[in-house]
Amino acid sequence: MNVQRSSSRVPAGADRPRLKIAIGTYGHTVSIKKGVIPIEEVDADFVEVVPIIQAFRRMVRDVEFDICEMAPTTYMIARARGAPYIALPIFVMRRFHHGGFVVRPDAGIRAPKDLEGKKVGVRAYSVTTGVWTRGIFVNEYDLDSSKVTWVVDDEEHVATLELPPNVVHAPKGKSLQSMMASGEIQAGFTGPAGVGRAGPPIGNWDMNAPAGAAASIYPELFANVEQIEADWFRRTGIYPIHGLIVVKDEHIERHPWLARSLMNAFVVAKKRYLEELKLGRDDAPEDKRYRGFFSLMSDPLPYGMAANGPSIEALVTYALQQGLIPSRPKLNQVFVDINP
Repeated sequence: MNVQRSSSRVPAGADRPRLKIAIGTYGHTVSIKKGVIPIEEVDADFVEVVPIIQAFRRMVRDVEFDICEMAPTTYMIARARGAPYIALPIFVMRRFHHGGFVVRPDAGIRAPKDLEGKKVGVRAYSVTTGVWTRGIFVNEYDLDSSKVTWVVDDEEHVATLELPPNVVHAPKGKSLQSMMASGEIQAGFTGPAGVGRAGPPIGNWDMNAPAGAAASIYPELFANVEQIEADWFRRTGIYPIHGLIVVKDEHIERHPWLARSLMNAFVVAKKRYLEELKLGRDDAPEDKRYRGFFSLMSDPLPYGMAANGPSIEALVTYALQQGLIPSRPKLNQVFVDINP
């Protein structure tokens, strides 16, 4: 696919497509979803999917949407298996991954290396949060991931993905949260990626555990996690990516200006959002997180290939190391080469 055509201008009288779109509602996307900031020459039909993680699976398995948010690891796995959509370097979710990983106080786990021989809970092996954290533990702290038993309680989005032999499913009727409480697992990810969810990940993915419950009960593996993450970012330039945007190949082929129209809309929406953050007008947890990153970086939501090279390459490396993709792809095979 000649993705370089994405930089083309929208031609006068262009064939105006009506596209079904599923993206999460964030401070930097809400103005697009409400139509305040239009996607040039596109009639957008937004489908509300809550939580947005359900849309990832629907897109992977049924190619239900024309444009969809998707977890980047899920996307790379699907693309390697011939998925008929390609990613734009528009990353609508960002966070670091030294934190969000808790341990039982009685498990004797003081460093990532101590996880060897232990059982760790994660919703699914290929969940992007898990891939980032495992990659960091392996490459920065010498963990042998094959010596950890990874306990999962959900299907992989890509149903045909073959898992390593050290990945096991939680017993029927048990959640990762209950297994952590009983000591059947000794560590796990917080939130919906692991032990922060009380019920099984079915139906509407009901988060019936209080927000932050796991973090309040169990200690983080790294006590001074914010400083560790900031130092790692300054040293490596890696700022973990989440929630990229995929577009069906057929639309990129038929409308070579579409990627540019999408990028422009997301850039304008983000600019307005960041201005609001600097004025202190948004105060949701994710707003506080991004506002806190201004001291570390000028743009806490960087878009485009140029700004995200180290992060993209790192995630590809981690996915390859963890057996999730068969080979290292050329970036122009998995991303539209476009910058703001």
